[in-house]
Amino acid sequence: MTNAFQQKFPRTLFLSIFLMFTINAFCKKDNRNYYQLKIYHLNTQAQETRLDAFLKNAYVPALHRQGIANVGVFKAIDKDSEQLVYVFIPYASWKQFEGLDAKLAGDNQYQADGKDYINAAYNDLPYKRVESIILKAFEEAPAPLVPQLSAAKADRVYELRSYEGPTEKLYQNKVQMFNKGNEVGLFKRLGFNAVFYSEVIAGSHMPNLMYMTTFNNKADRDKHWETFGNDAEWKTLVAKPEYQHNVSKAVIMFLRPTDYSDF
Repeated sequence: MTNAFQQKFPRTLFLSIFLMFTINAFCKKDNRNYYQLKIYHLNTQAQETRLDAFLKNAYVPALHRQGIANVGVFKAIDKDSEQLVYVFIPYASWKQFEGLDAKLAGDNQYQADGKDYINAAYNDLPYKRVESIILKAFEEAPAPLVPQLSAAKADRVYELRSYEGPTEKLYQNKVQMFNKGNEVGLFKRLGFNAVFYSEVIAGSHMPNLMYMTTFNNKADRDKHWETFGNDAEWKTLVAKPEYQHNVSKAVIMFLRPTDYSDF
């Protein structure tokens, strides 16, 4: 029996080690950030001024106190009938996102600094409506990056894109094109200064993905996209049979950062 045990033990040990590494691989913590994109819809200049004061003096500092860095605040370059203000908030985990409101409710400094906005009367609102989009970072870009730009903030162009897919399956195919197809790497190689790439997990235009690239100015933006369109790697990638018809609508938004934005 001893000999039989000795012969079997190495195999048992090997299987145990193999199972341990397999379980660890499956249970490996997902390090991808979650993002929230809050879009404020405003009717008046007074609302814009009031919201700016709240975001600059109360909300963004409170997020920083909660360990949330790289908060972006942007405004649409071309104003329509209403002004839009975009607030980009990265979370290291879903738990951090879920717990934020409770943390802010207990932040006395935030409550004092933001009281004009927080305690606004029903007939004197600081905005028309607030839209919220929840996103999860791509595998190949698990956290946001601060762009390396030389121009002053006032001159910069931030390009926010939303790619809607015809179906869930084709949408996932476009996500795969960014990750396994190396579209993320192509943007990086060509110097697009991306802030984030993400899958939309809750929003009004699903299925869709969203990403943001940045440029020193509009001319710089146009030059980058011209280079992108002529790039041999892109031409090869976009021509592959497996990546056809995976975008049904592309929405492009040109934004500028506020002076208190972290980006």
